[in-house]
Amino acid sequence: MVELLGHRARNQPDKAAYTFLKDGEVEEASLTHAQLDLRARAIAARLQTITTPGERALLLYHAGLDFIAAFFGCLYAGVVAVPTYPPKRNRTDPRFRAIAEDSQASVVLTTTEILSGLDSRLAETPELGNLHWLATEVLDLDAASSWQIPDIGGDTLAFPQYTSGSTGSPKGVMVSHENLLHNERMIQQGFWHNENTIFVGWPPLFHDMGLIGNVLQPLYVGIHCVLMSPVAFLQKPFRWLQAISRYRATTSGGPNFAYDLCVRKIAPEQRTKLDLSCWENAFNGAEPIRAETLERFSTAFASCGFHREAFFACYGMAETTLLVSGSSKIEFPIVFPAERNELQQGRIVAAQDEKDPQYIVGCGRPWSEVRVVIVDTETFLPYPDQRVGEIWAAGPDVAQGYWGQSEETQQTFHAYLADTGEGPFLRTGDLGFLKDGELFITGRLK
Repeated sequence: MVELLGHRARNQPDKAAYTFLKDGEVEEASLTHAQLDLRARAIAARLQTITTPGERALLLYHAGLDFIAAFFGCLYAGVVAVPTYPPKRNRTDPRFRAIAEDSQASVVLTTTEILSGLDSRLAETPELGNLHWLATEVLDLDAASSWQIPDIGGDTLAFPQYTSGSTGSPKGVMVSHENLLHNERMIQQGFWHNENTIFVGWPPLFHDMGLIGNVLQPLYVGIHCVLMSPVAFLQKPFRWLQAISRYRATTSGGPNFAYDLCVRKIAPEQRTKLDLSCWENAFNGAEPIRAETLERFSTAFASCGFHREAFFACYGMAETTLLVSGSSKIEFPIVFPAERNELQQGRIVAAQDEKDPQYIVGCGRPWSEVRVVIVDTETFLPYPDQRVGEIWAAGPDVAQGYWGQSEETQQTFHAYLADTGEGPFLRTGDLGFLKDGELFITGRLK
């Protein structure tokens, strides 16, 4: 990833890489590839004076371009970036403290504004107050000249992507440089991204969809990305679609709820101001994809030029860097009408009568070099098509394991099929089935 940004800075120095919209509407800041490279080198040079390679640095930033510069500053220093978010004022944040303690960070990168707001709490939390805190936006850019290229390779840990913690304490998924580069290549190929692609994104940058999808993919392809904060989108969903229309974005997306929110909150008179005919990849992932959502959104925004074939249903998780599979770019996602009673028994039968089928949206075919099998969780034997079991995945996108949790890593990342001994596979914990090569998700293991 260090070589990638360096390549962009040398070959596309003045090309706008990222633009951030304040309140989701007004351009607040932009970074070219050369400017990002300079800031990253300055941050890295400072880090190299206070850390050794492999140490961890917490990234505490509000939505914006300072986070991106700090993330690359860590990569440039050979320091492991730990993306997270600032705890709210006058509140304890168990997730933040769990990440800080688990990662055993020695440095915190942030801004002067956030640091000044945390001063009183640092005194009350010795494990945080004892860390080395750096406000990166005020560092001297001249320091970039003293930066030393770190000794990193494909298997070097780039960052731990901490899981949501919805099923327990947050776990740091160890993502390597090789994981990132391979997944970015798969995303580019699967989405058909090229030099004409334009991104708009709002998911949080400490989340894999925001970081790997909306920050690293545009850099990988060498294209422009327009960003806004998640709060700006949630407060006024119109801002998202307005940015797509304004910047003629070709790729943008989010979880299923985002599309529902647009249908509910964007008024008919606001829709008359939108031109969504440019939108080629409306990706939908990170949570269950609902067929009714796709239909409602397609109907609601057809008058704005939105093409229903733009929907791109995808499946993935932090443990696979980001994506495992994706639907066709030129067709509406496959929707399978399953017979409910059979589905509850783990069998997939097409509903004959349309009174009450369970509609399941296909998440496309597993991408090149990714192997997916559906497995019986009791026998570890593979299931044939159209049987529901646990989804197992293998390939270069599967991460190295969980930070500091060897037992969890062994159980989750080192599964083997009982009949052939084939493996290792990642146990995703998700339930689903394959039908004609298409992957369908039906739920989670209890």
